[in-house]
Amino acid sequence: MTPTLLTIGRRAFEGEVELAKGSTLLLAVSGGPDSMALLHVTARLSDKLGLSLHAHGVDHGLRKEAKHELDRAEELATKLSVAWSRSKVRIAKGGNLQARAREARWAALAKAARSVGATAIATAHHADDRAETLLLRMLRGAGARGLGVMPARAPLFTEEGAARKNKLEVVRPLLRARRSDVMLHLDRHNVPFSLDPSNEDRSYLRSRVRRDLLPLLEELDPGIVRHLEAIADDLVRIARGTDGNGGGDFSLPRKTQEALVALARSRSKTARVWLPSSLVATYEDRTRKRGDGSRGRKRGP
Repeated sequence: MTPTLLTIGRRAFEGEVELAKGSTLLLAVSGGPDSMALLHVTARLSDKLGLSLHAHGVDHGLRKEAKHELDRAEELATKLSVAWSRSKVRIAKGGNLQARAREARWAALAKAARSVGATAIATAHHADDRAETLLLRMLRGAGARGLGVMPARAPLFTEEGAARKNKLEVVRPLLRARRSDVMLHLDRHNVPFSLDPSNEDRSYLRSRVRRDLLPLLEELDPGIVRHLEAIADDLVRIARGTDGNGGGDFSLPRKTQEALVALARSRSKTARVWLPSSLVATYEDRTRKRGDGSRGRKRGP
């Protein structure tokens, strides 16, 4: 029998994402089906787990509907007696919109987490999200380290933390659930949610992977999502050195290496290169005079 979403969440909190009793957990909630399921499941489990919850929504200012979606999320949080807050960020027009929006969202979530004393941020990623991300990384030429995507628990990196870790973790309590488990839970418990039409926009590669590539792979192999999950798990263990072989020595994808070289040569203070694990490389001019009067060489990212 397939476990319910509540059971999947409980097992996660008792295992892969176990947090100390008395901890404060920040829930990233957008109003979409996945995050509303996360809010509902975690609220139902919080007393038994001894966790203090705080839900936070981020409005990217890119869609006018986002405010109403967060209003709906706030209503559910209030109904479940979960503290709520929200923030609004500004995303400048230009390329890499999704990547820059994601960066701004993580920065806002980290700020909110620190303000309420949270030790971790919970996101609603599930097994289908993980499979999509792994396929995206493969299409973009990622190496082995880049395919160890979305571990159940990991340190949080934001732009400001590219060179240093924030004292925060990201946990994914629904990672072992399928999207169908999420939708079944929402229907069974009559949990409201909103749908973002941009998720259906095939101009975004992720949407094409979700709507076209993954369904095709599932036709060929109904177990493909679990197979991709196992690959990601193995590569996470190898990267962390927990596979019994002392870890692995993986290089960045060729295109990323070329981008880093171009960044160093350009010495641009505005250009950025996105790296695995949500890291961002920027150029910093560290020219300075040495004690002997000679000039220090300029170093890149």
